Amino acid sequence: MAKISFICATKIQHNMKFFIDTANLAQIKEANDLGILDGVTTNPSLMAKEGIKGDAAVMQHYKDICALVDGDVSAEVIATDYEGMIKEGEALAALHKNIVVKIPMIKDGIKAIKYFSGKGIKTNCTLVFSAGQAILAAKAGATYISPFVGRLDDISFDGMELIAQISHIFSVQGYETEILAASIRNPMHIVKSAEMGADIITSPLASILALLKHPLTDSGLAQFLADHQKLNA
Repeated sequence: MAKISFICATKIQHNMKFFIDTANLAQIKEANDLGILDGVTTNPSLMAKEGIKGDAAVMQHYKDICALVDGDVSAEVIATDYEGMIKEGEALAALHKNIVVKIPMIKDGIKAIKYFSGKGIKTNCTLVFSAGQAILAAKAGATYISPFVGRLDDISFDGMELIAQISHIFSVQGYETEILAASIRNPMHIVKSAEMGADIITSPLASILALLKHPLTDSGLAQFLADHQKLNA
């Protein structure tokens, strides 16, 4: 049987959004100053990397991030049980209108997403690694789903094929959930995510800045400047 290709999905994309995946305020500001930043994603590991400790400090840090960016900011719950996720998620959502409650792809997580959807609270279903998981999250009303393309690549599975498959399914089924390509490792992940139909990428600043670079741009600019100097010698 021939392999089914999902590259030519019928879903029409408009201006793939750029989120930065960090808790570093300086990096968020730098990305925002470029004029291309649409939002932020964070997680406990990124908070710990910045030395943010304690619930009060974490909550304040989310407020600080929201003050820098006019866009959605994903804030992750720590609880893995339904009641705990609801309690934490409601507290996070109360911090700022741009907070999106980040929920893990587990059974109680799906139940929590359904609850938050009914309350008009945005959610980001994280740790998505299959089309089946994406369908469940979309059915529950998730605002975003986050397929981790880099981690799939790490186990010799094509993360970009999953993005294309989910994009195709959402188009066919009419799901409004947006595909947020996560675990971006390099600038080509960003380019391929756009090609495969992702609505959003979330990336470290380094991968975003790497999109600026090309050796022919550097050599061409150097030549232009050298020629300008000759004209004014």
